[in-house]
Amino acid sequence: MSDTAPSAHLEPEPTPAPSTVLSAQQRLVVTIAILASFVTSLDMSVTNVALPRIAIDLGGGLSTQQWVVDAYLVTLSALMLLAGSIADAYGRVFIMRIGLIGFGIASVAVGLAISPEMMVAARALQGAAGAFLLPSSLALITSRISGPAQGRAIGTWTAATTGAMIVGPLLGGLFTDYLSWRLVFLINIVPIAVTLWLLVRLRGTDDRKRSVRIDWFGGAAAALGLGLAVWALIEQPAHGWGSPIIWVPLGIGAVLLVIFLSWQTRAVAPILPLSLFRVRNFWTGNLATLFIYAALALNGFVVGVYLQNPNGPGLTATLAGLASLPITILMVLLSSQVGALAGRYGPRIFMTVGPILLGVGAWLLLLVSEPFSYWWQVLPSMVVMGLGLSIMVAPLTAAILGAIGPERSGIASAVNNAISRVAGLIVIALLATIVGGALDLRGFHNAALVTGALFIAGAVVSWFGIRNPPRA
Repeated sequence: MSDTAPSAHLEPEPTPAPSTVLSAQQRLVVTIAILASFVTSLDMSVTNVALPRIAIDLGGGLSTQQWVVDAYLVTLSALMLLAGSIADAYGRVFIMRIGLIGFGIASVAVGLAISPEMMVAARALQGAAGAFLLPSSLALITSRISGPAQGRAIGTWTAATTGAMIVGPLLGGLFTDYLSWRLVFLINIVPIAVTLWLLVRLRGTDDRKRSVRIDWFGGAAAALGLGLAVWALIEQPAHGWGSPIIWVPLGIGAVLLVIFLSWQTRAVAPILPLSLFRVRNFWTGNLATLFIYAALALNGFVVGVYLQNPNGPGLTATLAGLASLPITILMVLLSSQVGALAGRYGPRIFMTVGPILLGVGAWLLLLVSEPFSYWWQVLPSMVVMGLGLSIMVAPLTAAILGAIGPERSGIASAVNNAISRVAGLIVIALLATIVGGALDLRGFHNAALVTGALFIAGAVVSWFGIRNPPRA
């Protein structure tokens, strides 16, 4: 009789759970992606708090302030789809280098602007360069990191880039009050140079698909259509809907956008593959993105500008930027952990609870009144919104990109980023209509009501539309 126990009695070794720990090269990938998208996210948010001072230095009213924001978003949104295809064709690292160099040149032009026209033109150039950075940075993560580690990587990337959007008003306020708003844009050269240096240390070949055809016609139709439509929406309060100055460009823009969508069904290599929207989590996630990021853009613009209103709170640019600091702190503390939890339990509940909290936080801004008190009227909103944003943003990104295979991650990332920017573009263009013509206390309350409703709409779409992927 053998003294060895029968093998049938041996318990099988448990299969170790997939690790979420990032290797050194994976951490380098995440760092590069964060820095590349950091400058674009920062410039989108830093502008809001600097708008009153920019208007004083360069001239212009509310429409000029809208154009400073929307000129950036028009080119960023329209060209991001084209840039996603170019990144797939020529490699994400190569396109990222092009975007970084272009963004640096445009940032210098913005910092040196001497007129509203020069500022708007330079901001448009910035947006064009930024279009090559955002999809390339996230696609770099999804193409080089997989499994549960990808959820943590996306969570870290999201925390940093969204944190840049939130900390931007604080940085813009400090520079505007104590140095110059121009330096906020000129300082972009530092992270751009660091990112270019880190790209040299990145090992592995750049994924390129030389056979990919690029839809130049689609890109031009989308850019012109968006630009004309947004011009009409911004200028409408000054001319009225009956003016041909408004309805002619609006009509042409709408026709171009219809032509663009029709062309995407026939193009050999469409920049907006409509087949992606047959995937449930992709189309519902992007619909939720449309509502949620429209609300975020509206809230960021209105809070940054209204808190500096001399006929209202009358805060300095620095204090207006500090108002959103609780959101930044909560994002940094929680987003990475929530990203890992969403990878384990699925994104649906996070994408529902987060926007609900964001909506409640937006409606808490209805407490703002005269006399003004930040601690009782604004801080509760910032805390609740910080919790909601931390819970929602990483699972939203992971759900959308996780629904599409890594071979199409570039275009999927570009579509999602473009939709989020188009959402901000439209809501800022409609700002005068939303606030009722003036950003006074009543206009601020109107904006808070609309912001909360948009967040809740995103929660409803997520709950009924998103499906958790099967657990391994």
